[in-house]
Amino acid sequence: MTHWLSILIGVIAGIFSGFFGVGGGIIMIPAMVILLGMTQHTAQGTTLAAILPPVFIFGVWKYYQAGNVNMPIAVFVALGLTLGAFLGAAIVQGVPDLVLKRCFGALLVFVGVRLIFWG
Repeated sequence: MTHWLSILIGVIAGIFSGFFGVGGGIIMIPAMVILLGMTQHTAQGTTLAAILPPVFIFGVWKYYQAGNVNMPIAVFVALGLTLGAFLGAAIVQGVPDLVLKRCFGALLVFVGVRLIFWG
């Protein structure tokens, strides 16, 4: 059952990823914590491992074909992302799971309210 649920989580996250450009953080992480019983740390690490190949190969390719990828900016953002991901992953290991879960939830609420009321 866990394998089918994991695939379903991936399908739903993939749809959101292709449609909105999001999916890992706002779909997969909460689903893994709530439905699969993972800790916040494990859900975040598992999501990072899962999103890299399919997002790059299929999602980016479709956007690139449609002329909707600014490659110079993407390269510079990727350079910053590489450093930021390394630093963030190192720092978060010392954060208690409950604190991390609450911070993650607060970030989602903040972004949602900001988009709804201030576009």
